[in-house]
Parts: sequence; structure tokens; C-alpha cells
Amino acid sequence: MLRYLLVPAAALALALPFTATAQAQQTKVTIGKVIGGDGFHVPTYVALDQEFFKAEGLDASLVELDPRSQVTGVLSGNLDCAPIPSGGAQAALSGAKIIYIVGESLKSQWTITTRQEIGKPEDLKGKVLGYGRQGGADYDEAQAVLHRFFHMDVGRDYKVISFQGEPERIAAMTNNDIQGASLSIPHAAVAEQAGLKVLLRTGDYIPRAGGTVWCSADFVQKNPETVKKIVRAIAKAVMYFRDNKQGSIAVLRHHIGSIKTDEEAGLIWDQLHNTFGAEVPPDLFREILESRRQTMIAARQWPEDKPLPDPESFLARNLLDPTLKEMGYVPTKIEAPVKGN
Repeated sequence: MLRYLLVPAAALALALPFTATAQAQQTKVTIGKVIGGDGFHVPTYVALDQEFFKAEGLDASLVELDPRSQVTGVLSGNLDCAPIPSGGAQAALSGAKIIYIVGESLKSQWTITTRQEIGKPEDLKGKVLGYGRQGGADYDEAQAVLHRFFHMDVGRDYKVISFQGEPERIAAMTNNDIQGASLSIPHAAVAEQAGLKVLLRTGDYIPRAGGTVWCSADFVQKNPETVKKIVRAIAKAVMYFRDNKQGSIAVLRHHIGSIKTDEEAGLIWDQLHNTFGAEVPPDLFREILESRRQTMIAARQWPEDKPLPDPESFLARNLLDPTLKEMGYVPTKIEAPVKGN
């Protein structure tokens, strides 16, 4: 009798470590996703659909929210991470305890897309443009290029209407409610199919690290191994997207709402596949925070003579760089902007 009792007990003892391991391998993680999808965040979409998160033992989900709600969600503890670098920079410089953990896009992907009758940027004077919310990258980058390179300012030279989603901007241009809009490259490619045109690409004028993922400092400090797993999943997704066009087309169609055909997705892949990087170059990372500092100075939210804090204090480089090195990640080669001041 004792022998028969011991056998199931031994089997249970052997099974328990496997059960515990299986549970440990499924760590729940929530990451923000902008409404309608976004070209800056493609690596997170690839990591989910190609199960790179799952392979790292993460039960990851993308939560669709507008950028402001993503920032609020992380700061309130209702969302683990957000790929909204500008909003994160505003929060960090305002005193919020946040840490950036991994990069996504290493080149500005915004465009100013217009109706066909707009021949050059100066033709936008007196017109109405559709941007995102003030403080978001889809507002800041478009207005910065028009200001710095064409001496045109919001309010004085053209008007702006804020739209939450990019598909709505395309519809408004088609109806001539607005004459131009800031669109990320995937949505701009769709707009071209609808008879609109890309007037300029902000990446030709200014550098940009877009979609850089950040979390609360508390999350990073308490979950360093989970952070490393997120880094590995994103890095695998970056390398996959560089070389696997067919698989990437399916991901783009799944996550970016305005893409309707494989042809549209393929054109987008052609433009984007070499623009992503899990690494966070110091110069581009500093630009995220410095750009936000300048905006805060203009809004009288930051003293003009107060310098920028050390950007590296907001980045988990001690987790990011060793993790990329250990996995044999190949960094991305990005060309510098082709336009000058």
C-alpha cells in the first residue's frame, strides 16, 4: 500500500516543477497600441503576430488607446508599457518616474500629405491641415519642419484641426474639408492610392527615434527579466521585418487599419523595412527629450535657462545593450536626413 501511495506522490512531485515553469513562462504584459495602427510601432505588431513575445514566455497584449490615454495608463499602473516617446518625455521632464527600455523606429516616418493642387509647401498658406493632438509626434514633427525649413507657423500661416486617427484625416482631405495632413508612411501610401500625394517626408529634414517603448520605473525595477524578454522580442521582430516581406505584409494588413490590399502593404514594406532598430542611439534619444523641452519652454512649462537632465537617466541601457549583444542582434544602418537647414 505504501508503495502505491508513493508512486502518485512522486509523479506529482515531478509534475509540480513543470507546472510552475509553465506558469512562470506566461508573464502577462500589456503594451499600448495607437488607434488604427501606426508605422512607428510595427515591431510590436510583428512580435505579437509572429509569437516572439510568446517565445519569450510573455502573454503580451496590445491595448488600443489614443496616445494621451496610453501615457495616463502607464502612469496610473493600468498599462505596463507605451510606445509613445514624446508623451513619455513630457511626463519624465514633469517629474514622472518612467524608464525607456527598447527602440522601434529610427527614422521619422511622418509625411505632410496633401491634395493634388498643392504644389509646394508654401502653397499651404491660408489652408487647413489635419494633425494629431498638440504635443504628439504627428503634430510636433509636421509643424517643426514647416517652421524650421519653410518659415510657416500654425495660426499665422495656416490653420490646424486635430484628428485622433489617421484614416479620418485621409477622409477629410478627400472631401476637401482639409487640404493637407500629417500621415505616417503606411497611411500616406494608402492616401496616394486614393488620389492624394505626399508633399514632403519629415525624415528628409529631421532625425527621429519613434515608437521608443517606455514603462514606469517601478515596473522596470521590479521586473528586469521581463524587460529583457520584451527587448528580445522586439529585437527579433526588427530583424524579421528587415528580411521577410511576405510575412510582414500579413502583419501590416492585420494591424494598420487603412491598408486594404497586399499591394499597399508591400509598397509600405519597401519603404520601411530598413528603418527600425531595437537599439536606442544616444543622439536620437537625446533629441526626443530636447524636442519636448523646447516645446515646454514655448508653453512656459520649463525655464528657458534650465538645462536638459542627463537623458541616460531615463533609459535602461544596463538592460538594453547587454541583452542585444547576448542575442547577436545586428544594429540598423540609417541614413542621415538629406535636407539641410
